[in-house]
Amino acid sequence: MTDALNELGSHIEARRPDCVLGWQVSHRELTIDVTLSNLRGLVEFLKTDATCRFTTLIDITAVDYPQRPKRFDVVYHFLSMWQNHRIRLRVPVREDDTVPSITAVHPSANWFEREIFDMFGLLFSGHPDLRRILTDYGFRGHPLRKDFPTTGYTEVRYDEEQKRVVYEPVSLVQEYRQFDFMSPWEGAEYVLPGDEKTDAAANEKAKG
Repeated sequence: MTDALNELGSHIEARRPDCVLGWQVSHRELTIDVTLSNLRGLVEFLKTDATCRFTTLIDITAVDYPQRPKRFDVVYHFLSMWQNHRIRLRVPVREDDTVPSITAVHPSANWFEREIFDMFGLLFSGHPDLRRILTDYGFRGHPLRKDFPTTGYTEVRYDEEQKRVVYEPVSLVQEYRQFDFMSPWEGAEYVLPGDEKTDAAANEKAKG
């Protein structure tokens, strides 16, 4: 399998050197780093080339690296049922970059790209209907970014007086923000059923 993936990586790099930044085989998987501007062209090549025939899009996701200038990796997974191969494309993207949509090549990319837009805030040029898909239309921020607060910015509740759902800024009582990470069993002043047996056994051992 590894030899076949190495041959595949070499073939793709030789045929599309304008697209490939580098590639590696790790854990029996082929990963190719791709230039952003040539992403769509490489996806079309992988789908139509007789050696590749990656006709099935499995998934698209993103990874956030806040410390990098190119903060995000957009990651694509494809399957070739004809060659029994899988491939991963990894595209480094700046926060203000626009990623070319591949919906014209793989229509199933539609909802994947919408999810990345919703969760990470990345824009896809040429997408037919780029809007939030998991959060509400008025939602603030992008939940899968590393700098998104775990509490969020807004809480939602149903108001009985107004008979509708209302949105309010998150307000947490300060003591809920303080954690001592102590086990709930540490420092307990009560005795659990059966604890007396342990004390009795310890006393017998001390006498012996």
